[in-house]
Amino acid sequence: MIVICEECGKKYRIDPGKIKGAEARFKCRSCNHLITVQRPAEAPAEPVSSPPPAPEAAAAPSVEKTSMAGTEEAADEAEKTGRKKKEKKKPATDAKRRGMGLRAKMFLLFLIIPILIIAAAGFLYLKQFNHLATLLTRESTRVVTRMAQRSIADTARTVARECRLYLQSHPDLPKEEFNRDPEFRKIAVHKVGRTGYTALYELPASDGIWHTWAHVNPKIIGIDMSRLKKPLGRNFPGFWRVYTGVRGGRESRGYYTWQDKDGSVRDKFMVCAPVKGTRYIVAATTYLDEFTLPIRDMAKRAEAETVATRNIVFAILGGSILLIGVIVSVYGHGLTRRIRVLTDTADRISVGELDAEIDIKSKDEIGDLAEAISRMQESIRLSIERLRRRK
Repeated sequence: MIVICEECGKKYRIDPGKIKGAEARFKCRSCNHLITVQRPAEAPAEPVSSPPPAPEAAAAPSVEKTSMAGTEEAADEAEKTGRKKKEKKKPATDAKRRGMGLRAKMFLLFLIIPILIIAAAGFLYLKQFNHLATLLTRESTRVVTRMAQRSIADTARTVARECRLYLQSHPDLPKEEFNRDPEFRKIAVHKVGRTGYTALYELPASDGIWHTWAHVNPKIIGIDMSRLKKPLGRNFPGFWRVYTGVRGGRESRGYYTWQDKDGSVRDKFMVCAPVKGTRYIVAATTYLDEFTLPIRDMAKRAEAETVATRNIVFAILGGSILLIGVIVSVYGHGLTRRIRVLTDTADRISVGELDAEIDIKSKDEIGDLAEAISRMQESIRLSIERLRRRK
């Protein structure tokens, strides 16, 4: 049986079986209000027995006092029971509080997860951007390389045709004079690219010696070309493979390394085209990277743009993180503060503080909750007033 104090609203659990007589009274431990408890009609009354002997009759006047003592003991037991229940409930409350709070959930949902999504999207964007830049550079280099090779081969074939026509019109011109004849040298030695050139050499006779008869360097005119093995060093095998690959009247082409005066080693591409109807060969050679230099410049610019884009993406990401963090922090702090105020007010109302003030005037769902708690508070107050008037 639950008894509520009319003054402060404190609750007591009373055992009806311990009420002796029609009613019992005890003081509230919180406000000292005298509480009257009537025995329910369905509660079994104490059996009426024959008048006790005289010695026991002396104790009869203390029946009401004993009833009050029993009632107070019941009240004490009820209060202890309520206190124990509250103590038992505390671990559950603490366990709930140890869980993830509303503010932590807001940070997780509106800050951490969006940051991860933005970071993943930015990473994929930068990765795709780098892949696209690399693909464009690689494909452009491949296309330009093919075009350069084709251009070098066309130059060798064109010079070979012009040399053939000149030699046919000048049959008496000896090969030893090829490099000294201004007109023939102008035909046989052409510029290829920025630093490349063409040259004319002869297939070996019975002595097996390869001779060059038109070249930009007059020092190698008429010498045994195999003597270049020592000065060329490790560059010679590649050069010699392409240079002598024209046996049988076929065209030869390929790469070989060449060391510049500054000591740098670069790749050269050479095409050797036979002069039809003669024993002569026209070689066209140049550094192939001279053709791909614009592509390399474009690759450097693309890399610089990639770095700039990455920095911009990181700046946007950092600004977004900062802005979202501030918004979530400010809004989450305000929201959780109002919820804590309402929770504290509801706890105070539950222990009888019906005059607790609710000072939340927001026009959202939190405001609706505050109004609902205020209405509940007023309803409890009116119920207690009605109960008090009824008593």
